[in-house]
Amino acid sequence: MTADSTPLKQLDDALAADFYQYEALLSDDERKILLKARTLMREEVKPLVNEAWAKAELPEELIDKFRGSDLNALAYEGYGEHQPAVSHLLDGMISMEMCRTDASVSTFFGVHNGLGFYSIYYGGSQEQRDRFLPAMATMEKIGAFALTEPLGGSDVSGGMRTTARRDGDTWVLNGAKKWIGNATFADYVVVFARDVDDNKVKAFVVEKGTPGFKPEKIEGKIALRIVQNAEITLTDVRVPEASRLQNIKGFRDVAELLRLTRSGVAWMALGVMIGAYELALDYAKERIAFGRPIAKFQLVQDLLVKSLGNITACWGMLIQLARLQDQGIFRDDHASLAKQFVAARTREVVAWSREIFGGNGILLDYDVARFFSDAEAVYSYEGTHQMQTLIVGKSITGHSAFVGGQR
Repeated sequence: MTADSTPLKQLDDALAADFYQYEALLSDDERKILLKARTLMREEVKPLVNEAWAKAELPEELIDKFRGSDLNALAYEGYGEHQPAVSHLLDGMISMEMCRTDASVSTFFGVHNGLGFYSIYYGGSQEQRDRFLPAMATMEKIGAFALTEPLGGSDVSGGMRTTARRDGDTWVLNGAKKWIGNATFADYVVVFARDVDDNKVKAFVVEKGTPGFKPEKIEGKIALRIVQNAEITLTDVRVPEASRLQNIKGFRDVAELLRLTRSGVAWMALGVMIGAYELALDYAKERIAFGRPIAKFQLVQDLLVKSLGNITACWGMLIQLARLQDQGIFRDDHASLAKQFVAARTREVVAWSREIFGGNGILLDYDVARFFSDAEAVYSYEGTHQMQTLIVGKSITGHSAFVGGQR
């Protein structure tokens, strides 16, 4: 029964992983949007991903699949195709749905539609929103988010080395960023830098082709290979004051951006988990060993049931997280617990799923190897497992266990 005591509707086409019928919590209109994303990913995106993953490329054809949809900017009042903006529950389930097919593609979309878009939506003035966001909402322009540095990941809040110096009506940026998704081709890159005068972190929209801005693709990745991550060098990059995001006044505002996106990564981790489980379930029913499907073996069923338990528990956790967001009582430690717990369970499920495939589990043709590899990146990005643990630990004990106890 739902909170209002009305029975959940029965879904004839529910996912195999949706054991508790969580999708039935969506309204009919919301579920139509979710199914539109499911169809896009299954019919338009999935045929492209293995070749793109093997080549470590993001083909323009794949980006065009999203440009032709109406799934962009759904969570933003005044910009998406569906107004008012959709609920956090639907937004999360769409992220989950995309990762159910491929985590790289979902990451590309999330960097543009989440980190990049939200930075300007939350951090920009109304004039800046009106200037940058309409073209981003249609994906005519692609966005990126440049926070992490070569020598600063989890500690970037206190150790940011990229600097910004005011020079009349412009700012001069110098430094470097690393692991910046979409940055090799993005039209707008939101770059964070420390003001040399007041020591506060500020944010700047750096446009493609700006002199001194040099993104170089990171090669040799074993996960999220479709995502075009870049290491960026900034050498006397001049950005007008009009492109400094006016509402980003320190790292506290940056933390607000990360709080929202961290919950989005938890939904993505759930999608990776579901995608791997569904592949393993189908394979177990079809693979014959000793004269019968391996689904009849007790140890295979044990792996499948443990996987389904993880999925069901994590999905329920994220549904409540979305409710907290919709109610406006969502906190940093809420997001951190979700990201820490769900990403760890994802690691378990992809390993069990790959195990069910035996030797075939390391072949790209069977898809599960892609999920297995990509889970490692999802486990680490948007804050490592250990950092999320310390955030939640401080919240529940009242004591900081960060290095030096300073956070």
